[in-house]
This record gives sequence, C-alpha cells and structure tokens, in this order.
Amino acid sequence: MEGKAPIMRRSALAAIAAVGSASLLLAGCSKADDNKNENGTKSAGANAATKGVVNASDKKGGTLTYELSDVPDSFDPGNTYYAYMYNLSRLWARPLMTFKPGPGEEGNALVPDLAASKGVPSDGGKTWTYKLRPGLKYDDGSPITSKDVKYAVERSNFARDVLSLGPNYFQQFLAGGDKYKGPYKDKSDKGLSSIETPDDTTVVFHLKQAFQEFDYLVAAPQTAPVPKAKDTGVDYVKHIVSSGSYKFQSYEDGQQAVLVRNENWDAKTDPLRKQLPDKIVVKLKVNPETIDKDVLAGDAIDLGGTGVQAATQAQVVTDPSKKANTDNTYGGRLVYLAINTTVAPFDKVECRKAVQYAIDKVSVQTAEGGPIRGEIASTVLPPDIPGYAQSDVYATDGHKGDVAKAKEQLKACGKSSISTNISARSDRPQEIDAATAIIASLKKVGINATLKQYPSGKYFTDYAGVPKFTKKQNIGLEMMQWGADWPSGYGFLQQILNGKAISQSGNTNLSQYDNKDVNALLSKAIGTQDNTERNSLYTQIDKKTMDDAVLVPLTYFKVLLGRPQNYTNLVSTAAFSGQYDYLNIGVASK
Repeated sequence: MEGKAPIMRRSALAAIAAVGSASLLLAGCSKADDNKNENGTKSAGANAATKGVVNASDKKGGTLTYELSDVPDSFDPGNTYYAYMYNLSRLWARPLMTFKPGPGEEGNALVPDLAASKGVPSDGGKTWTYKLRPGLKYDDGSPITSKDVKYAVERSNFARDVLSLGPNYFQQFLAGGDKYKGPYKDKSDKGLSSIETPDDTTVVFHLKQAFQEFDYLVAAPQTAPVPKAKDTGVDYVKHIVSSGSYKFQSYEDGQQAVLVRNENWDAKTDPLRKQLPDKIVVKLKVNPETIDKDVLAGDAIDLGGTGVQAATQAQVVTDPSKKANTDNTYGGRLVYLAINTTVAPFDKVECRKAVQYAIDKVSVQTAEGGPIRGEIASTVLPPDIPGYAQSDVYATDGHKGDVAKAKEQLKACGKSSISTNISARSDRPQEIDAATAIIASLKKVGINATLKQYPSGKYFTDYAGVPKFTKKQNIGLEMMQWGADWPSGYGFLQQILNGKAISQSGNTNLSQYDNKDVNALLSKAIGTQDNTERNSLYTQIDKKTMDDAVLVPLTYFKVLLGRPQNYTNLVSTAAFSGQYDYLNIGVASK
C-alpha cells in the first residue's frame, strides 16, 4: 500500500532485526535515553516505542488529535488504500482479521477481529470459512451479520467505477469475480455466488485458485461490514455506519472529522480495543511545520506517519531532550521512481536502463533527509520482506550514477535526448526535493524532465494513477513509495507489478508493467504452501523486474517519528509502516 502503503498500504516488517538496527542508529548518537524533557519529566528514551509500549495506561477521557498535511483518499473503509487509513479506520470499522497491537515483530501477528477465530481453509486453500463473534452491533444498535461482510467485499471490489481507491484482490481471486458487475448494477439480493452466508454468523469465500495467505487479505478494511440499506456509494463517506469502538460525530470534507465513543460497542465482543479518549479529532490540510510543532509539544499525532520535516529533523537530532521523544525505524517500504512503460520512449528497455544508470542515488537520499530517512536501495523488495536477496543490477561507483553508461543505453535506444515529465506529490516536501535531485541527474545525460506536482489525496485517483492522464500529459516518470499490504513478497509485489492490478483510476502499478512471466510467477507463488519455495519465487520476480528496468529503487524507507509526550499507549507497529498503532492511544493527565 502506498505509505499507503500506502498503503497497509500498506508496509509490514518481517524481522525484528530491522527495528533493532534502526534503534542503534539513534541510540548510538547520544545518551538521549537519559535526558529529561523540557517539562522536567523523564522520557522513555529514543526508539522506546519500537521496543515496547510507551506510557501504557487504561486512563479514559480527553481529546486525542491527529493532523494530516493533505486529505486522505477516503474515510470509507471500502475505498481507501493508504497505510495510515488502514490503521486509523479500525476505530470505526472492524475487519474480519487484524494485526495484534505490539512493537516490532509482534505487530505482524494476525489476530481475529470481527471473526471469532482465524479462517478455516479447505479444498487445498481454495475455500475459507469465518465465523463472526456473537453479539456484534452497529452504532445504531442493529445487529452485524455475515451478509454485511459479503456486501462490503462486493461494493469495495466489484464497483470500480464508483469505488476505485482500494485494492481489488477479491475481484481477482474469488470464483466468478471476472463476471460479477457489483452491487450497484446487480439489482438482486443474491450478489456474488462465490461468497456464501449460510447463516448470519458464517461467511464462506470460494476462490478460483489456492491462496495460502488469505487471512492476511481479510485483514483489509474492505471486510469491515457495511449494511446494504445504508450504503450510498461514493457518498457513504458522509454517513459511515460504525462497527468499531468509535463513531462519527461530524465529517467536514477536506477539513476535519470528529469521532466520539460508540455507545453500542461492547467490550465483551472485542478483546482488542480499549475506547479510551472521549473524543478523537482528525484535522486535515495542516501545514507540515505546524504538525511538527504540535507533535513536539506533545499535543498531536502525525496521522500520515511519514515523520518530521527536514528542518525539524535537524533540530531533533542535535537536541538530546527532543531526540529522546523520537522513534526511528524501517517502514517496510521502498521509495522508488516508476518508469511508465506505456509512454514513449520508455516503452523501450534501453531508454529505461538509461534512467537507471543516470540517477545519483546519494543525492536523492540526501534530499530525503539522509541515512536516517532511508538506506540506498537496489532491489524491489526491501530487506525486511521475505524474498529479498541482495543485488544491484545497475551498480555505479558510490551509487552516484554513471553518465557514460546512461548515454550508452540512450544511444542503444536510438535517442540522444528525451523530453518527459515527472510527477510528485505537492504536499510532500521531501518527495519534491528527491524529484528535483533526480531531474538534475537526468539532465546530465540528456534526459530533460519537468516536475509536475499533484496533491497526495488525488495523486492516484486523478493524476499519476490514471493511465489516460499520464499518457496524455507525457508523464514518463512518477515518484512513488510503497509498502507491503501484508508481510510477504506477494503482499508487497502484487499491486505494483501484476498486470491484472492495472486500473483506469486509483492505479498503483504506475509503471503499467504487464509481463506474462511475472504475472505467472505471482500466481504460482500465492498457491505454494512451502514458505521457502514461495520466497524463492518472489526473489525471481524481483530479478525479472529489475532486468526489465521498470522502476528505479531509490531508498529503503526509514521514518523518524516524533512521539507526543501527552499521549498514552504509543507503540511503533510493523504492520502499518512503522506508524504508531492507532487502536488504543489515550490521553495522559497534564
């Protein structure tokens, strides 16, 4: 997911070792752990939330504030694909499964949420059955049924002309998914026949092929129940029916959302949530520097979870008292440049290879904030995702690019120069800086790229994720950041490399890569039971993709989060790109 994910994009770590190395990076810089905060209280220390829960408390009351520099794609659990929204949406939308609140590797553990237990596979992994917990209710007091889960999957995956922002895994893998037209066009009550609800507490999924990681798939908010009678399509976001511990008190599009306790939520049906704050306020379009100021004051959480700005980072790493309230960790993500294979001349592999050799990755890393923000990358899979194997197909001296090799590939492509556009998100200063550094590198070899900036909330729906738009606007290069939808090679690769994932809006396969061999390897991998064999297939996919030069790995993303002192139960979770787990954060007494 795009960072997202992400998505949940999302964006999960596979090994605690990654968190450990990140901890050493900050801890080794100073004795920040021993410093006191400006208010005289002792801090838990740098990286404390990557190793445990900081300020653990069951105290109820207060107002919890989240701030975001732009707007999310959607608050609708069936129409979102950013990791931070997968994280936050669990407050009002309970999926069948979710990730256990906990630091590091603990955060990767799947636990039942709306379901009473993990899925029961049969037919070699082609059929999965889930039983719901008893006594579940919506915020209006009406019962939650298995039919609502079925309907939620149908609306989120099979009405792409209405709800196009989330992934379409269910559409790809459910039997008959290629023929079903979705609930808005299907006027019957039957729906998709491959999702059965034999009673009000049982839902059965029938797949066209074995899917050995299906429990991960149903952890997406797309399985959070939606009552058909209350669904208003794209306008459902204005009146979301809550199945979680909080409900919407108000929603102002592009401004803010206010959540309050759901009085019909029953703790007996939910062993995960604590329902601590009285109110949760989500402020949108807040200046990034203002967010940093509020976070360091202890009064807000950066909802996007992308970390402090460059200027703030400089203050934090040189001030032991401020550094003591930060967490630096891998985000299970790759920062990369997608090369659009449908925009000439990048439909030729030699022109794509020219871009690979031209880029000075050190300058990109510096623009992003230095090593604290990410290690220089050379593969599609990050080191913390199964299937990763060290490789550097387009190695250059010191990772600084090779003008001669780039020009050689450009000549082989039949070009002496190229004019193109590069897209980036206008509200992400570090992404703009990285794109600017790339433009400077490309210019040295005769590739002239002009920067085009678009807001992150519409980046995939209206701009970079719309194939017709990118072709018309000659956008041959697109800035991108991606995290695993779940902690496996498939969870990372599927939505950015599979040709079947390409959509006309909300597209995340920005390279529009549609290679039959890669598609076949992905399909084979997900049906393979043996983990070692499955991971070797992911390694092959990575190699094939790099040989085809369809994306330029820039950095293995790391995040430097400011940890607000006035909030409780803060833990950096592997499952959501290193963000704090938003499920049970509370407000401390001042």
